[in-house]
Amino acid sequence: MTPEAPTPDGLVAGPDGRLRCAWAGSAPDYLDYHDHEWGREVRGETPLYERLTLEAFQSGLAWITILRKRPAFRAAFAGFDPEVVARFGDDDVTRLMADAGIVRNARKVQAAITNARAVLRLRDQGGLDELFWSHRPDTHRRPRTPADVPASTPESVALATALKKSGFAHVGPTTMYAAMQACGVVDDHLEGCVSGREGRDAAAAQAAPTGGAG
Repeated sequence: MTPEAPTPDGLVAGPDGRLRCAWAGSAPDYLDYHDHEWGREVRGETPLYERLTLEAFQSGLAWITILRKRPAFRAAFAGFDPEVVARFGDDDVTRLMADAGIVRNARKVQAAITNARAVLRLRDQGGLDELFWSHRPDTHRRPRTPADVPASTPESVALATALKKSGFAHVGPTTMYAAMQACGVVDDHLEGCVSGREGRDAAAAQAAPTGGAG
């Protein structure tokens, strides 16, 4: 896949000729992730725990590294079932640190286990899903260019603070804003990108059948 030159607004034409956020044009893995996952709503305890864990492991690395290792992460962390990961002990830490398929970082491995235990405790307070989505901003405008995309927001700061109070680790405001973008809490597909929420709604309307049931 040869990357196309982005437009001044940070968009790039994909293989189908439609405009997308420029980062989607740098690799096939990114294109698929951009079109089918990034910015779409993620709900539920296990999917959200997975995303928070992967975002924490991504800190300091390119996201494509995590994306390509995701199958190995899922195998190593029992499908990100928080009940299973919460029971991980020293032998599991040793196993994970020897697993070349994942990112072997002791602090991040321990944070994943700590956070699984925190997820279980949250069940008595409404659950991870409720806490995470309660920080969705009342209004959010899609950015016009990459320069308009913030590294963090007041909502991501509040989410990080709430998670830390609940016993989570490695959940800083920047990491949490990345999680909010990835999970559709905010739609940061650029204006003009076909994969933004507005673009998907327009495509769905265009594809919808017309006329009544005869």
